[in-house]
Amino acid sequence: MNQVTQINAQETEQLLSSIQTIIERKGQQVAIYLNNSVNQLYWEIGSHIIGHIQYQVYSDYGKRILATLSQQLTARFGKGYSYSALTRMVKVASAYEKDMFATLSQTLSWSHFIELVSIEDHNKRLYYQHMSVIEHWSVRTLRKHQEQMLYERSALAKQPHTTIATALQNAQNNLVPDLVFKSSYVLDFLGLSGSYSEKDLENAIVAQLEKFILELGQGFAFLERQKRLSIDSIDYYLDLLFYHRKLNRLVAIDLKLGKFKPSYKAQMELYLKYLQKYEQQPHEQPPIGLLLCSEGNTEHIELLLLGEENIKVAQYLTQLPDKQWFIDKLHKSIAIVQQQDAGGEL
Repeated sequence: MNQVTQINAQETEQLLSSIQTIIERKGQQVAIYLNNSVNQLYWEIGSHIIGHIQYQVYSDYGKRILATLSQQLTARFGKGYSYSALTRMVKVASAYEKDMFATLSQTLSWSHFIELVSIEDHNKRLYYQHMSVIEHWSVRTLRKHQEQMLYERSALAKQPHTTIATALQNAQNNLVPDLVFKSSYVLDFLGLSGSYSEKDLENAIVAQLEKFILELGQGFAFLERQKRLSIDSIDYYLDLLFYHRKLNRLVAIDLKLGKFKPSYKAQMELYLKYLQKYEQQPHEQPPIGLLLCSEGNTEHIELLLLGEENIKVAQYLTQLPDKQWFIDKLHKSIAIVQQQDAGGEL
């Protein structure tokens, strides 16, 4: 190949690469535009139906109107206007005001909205909506997290009803610790059963680090195990040290067998102060600690850590319980917090 041919080939390759970038960028913009257009069309149809037949939407009369309308629209415009599709349009338009829907449509697809409006609890829906936007969940991921009861296991879920709504509204496009951390973690992939030590647990986590990080959630990066903290010539060892990219914080994790003890909190406070003084970078937020205990003692945790923002306590499970276990635990946590807020005696 002569020099001229080689130069032409290089120029062609560079031109191809730059045009490919333009096409891909424009393709993404077109996809976003089409997604928004489809969303707006379906929302407007749902809103128009509501405005026309109002409270009779879900009556027998309203159902007959929708069934007839579906047949007529399908005959004129083709697929996409079945009776069930029209009822979903109505449901989405009922759940979302126009401005909020327009904003969310920039990130979420129509399938996201269909999945979200199936969630009856308002705060639970807000939580999954917020996380879908912040972490760019696919519909499949959204369904998976619902199946795994992520909301019920979140640290936020045990807060009073109004507190949850306020926290989600204030968070906007940001993550806060209560959205990231859970009250229980399922570590059934570790293969631990019967009697095991904290060292066995740590070794199993490191061996299955990828799965452990997936259970922790998006944004976690592993830094060190058995991090040495030297204070007054005494060496302490932190089991696991992570970093969370979106929270912009170091995350200290200590593994414990048995129930949570008050001394664990004091120990974690020491670790966090050390990390803040010697490890925290100028651009970072203060470190946060997670105590993972093999047994739950909800009342102790809620009383000792109520209002704490930089220390979280969670129970880890080496076997997956049924869904009712998570629901019962959440209800117990909520009851304790409500009693504490009301000034009642526990």
